[in-house]
Amino acid sequence: MKLLPGFLIIGTQKGGTTSLYHFLAAHPGVAPSTQKEVHYFDLNYARGLDWYRAQFPDTLPGRITGEATPYYLFHPLAPERARGTVPAARLIVLLRNPADRAWSHYQHVVRQGEEPLSFEEALAREDERLAGEGDRIRQDGSYYSFAHRKYSYRSRGVYAEQLHAWREHFPRELFLLLRSEDLFDSPTETWRRVTDFLGLPPSELPAQRRHNSYPHPPLAPVMRKQLEDYFTPHNRRLREEWGLDLHEERP
Repeated sequence: MKLLPGFLIIGTQKGGTTSLYHFLAAHPGVAPSTQKEVHYFDLNYARGLDWYRAQFPDTLPGRITGEATPYYLFHPLAPERARGTVPAARLIVLLRNPADRAWSHYQHVVRQGEEPLSFEEALAREDERLAGEGDRIRQDGSYYSFAHRKYSYRSRGVYAEQLHAWREHFPRELFLLLRSEDLFDSPTETWRRVTDFLGLPPSELPAQRRHNSYPHPPLAPVMRKQLEDYFTPHNRRLREEWGLDLHEERP
């Protein structure tokens, strides 16, 4: 019998999920999935549960498995699908300063050759590009929205709204929220929080290497101010509902 995930790293994109997944995959109590991003609850759901099970190892006493697909946090159907398949899975959510996340996301899509617009133009047209896409996904579970996945620079930073959708399907105690910045600024403490949350025995933090990170120019101050103003009420809601302050001083 194949294992099903005991944990899901559900987001956020460009928030350090690849690094955390590789840290966990190196833990002796974790049997990793066949790939980091399985994309079952968003893009591959039609393949069925047998396909999903095949992405994980056979039952191994004393070990858990899991995967990391950051699109899960933002995908409208992922929370309900996950509850129906792995209702007891622990959910790890890495949340990065949303202005930095949006800029890194944009640079990633540009690097892939899939964004012809400047950052300013892309933000100005984001609502137009994403108009109705979430509803189309909800109405047709097989519908794939390129724009929803690629051009959601600002929208993906509205974390409280996305967490609310997940909270409707999973109890609060199954969530661990972390600041992405802390994974690299305070790695030992963050690693301890993750292993404690998953019930894993203490383990030395694996050799650190920042995965899926590429150099890019800094975000222009005027654009940072614009984004920070936009995210202020959403960050406030996140702090009030989840106790996570994305602007606290770093160690």
